[in-house]
Amino acid sequence: MGINNISSARLTIVALVFLLFALGSFVCLQAAAQTATKVDLLRVSHQPVYEGFLTWQAIQEGLDKKAGLELKMVYFDSGMPQVEALTAKQWDIGSIGTVPMLLAALRLDALMVATSYDDSFNHFVLVRPDSPILKTKGANPKYPEVYGKAEDIKGKTILVTTVSAGHYVVSSWLKVFGLKDSDVKIQNMEAGQVLAAFESGKGDICELWSPFAPLAVLKKGWKKVCIGNDVGARMFMPVILDKDVAEKRPDAVMKFLRLWFQQIDRQKKEGLTSATLALYQKYMKDWAGMSLTEEMARWDNELEPLWDLKQQLELFDSSKGPCQIEKWFAGVADFFADNGRIKPEERDQAMKKKFVTDKFLKLLAKGQ
Repeated sequence: MGINNISSARLTIVALVFLLFALGSFVCLQAAAQTATKVDLLRVSHQPVYEGFLTWQAIQEGLDKKAGLELKMVYFDSGMPQVEALTAKQWDIGSIGTVPMLLAALRLDALMVATSYDDSFNHFVLVRPDSPILKTKGANPKYPEVYGKAEDIKGKTILVTTVSAGHYVVSSWLKVFGLKDSDVKIQNMEAGQVLAAFESGKGDICELWSPFAPLAVLKKGWKKVCIGNDVGARMFMPVILDKDVAEKRPDAVMKFLRLWFQQIDRQKKEGLTSATLALYQKYMKDWAGMSLTEEMARWDNELEPLWDLKQQLELFDSSKGPCQIEKWFAGVADFFADNGRIKPEERDQAMKKKFVTDKFLKLLAKGQ
């Protein structure tokens, strides 16, 4: 082989080495770029209530994409259908009522990783304006704001959503007068069906939450007998997390919770402006199929005081024993057991599961 040919071969080899190095560098840079811009898909479960607005607004404004997320909202009328869908892995994270949260923790090892607001002011036991129940207020002096007395309540038909926070409020109201579910006739149906059935004349008493409650009170003129807070039924809207997602996709969970608390801080800072209320009305119309007046939208929002990260860290703090959230859950567990939904030993098992975790909240507080 001539000198020129040898030199040419060497140059070719060198060129190939540089080409391979360049290609390798390009592939590495591409992989790094893909990692940096990774978008996590999360299916977020919501009912047509206020906290769903936090997720909906974030999606509408593209805030999920900026956070490295692609959020897909999954609609449910109430908590038990959510629990059933979680069994089939149809969603990843979401918000749910207190009562179905406990059942999801017991049956599916689901976790409560955050919350949104105090739900105790959002659940209403209602009657028609001519109900004899309204004639008596404060029959039990321990509950001065509560209407009714035992003899006016016994045997009455109550429309309420099964295994819900609303049912918990109804049972707590009955306890005020020494009554149980067996002393009345409980008819279970979804909240929208409760609204329609009660309007058509069915039932004597009903239980509703927002956005159905403001519609019932402001538009239909039904009267409040009590709210959850009046009868000691403390509730909240848990952020519920599938156990497999918690274990396998913690980074995606953290992205969502950062965005969640950013939305909470934003709502607390901006307040109920006309623009916010108009957007909330659009959310209810477009996603939930419900038309609310501005007055209803304002009433709906004011019933649900949001808890920021600092407040939630306090509610989840178990450094000195069971945290406040766990103490409230104990009342829910007693409700389940009293109504035969779970056995007493299952109630005890549920409370030992430690499904309420501040792990992610603490990471957020550290800026991780």
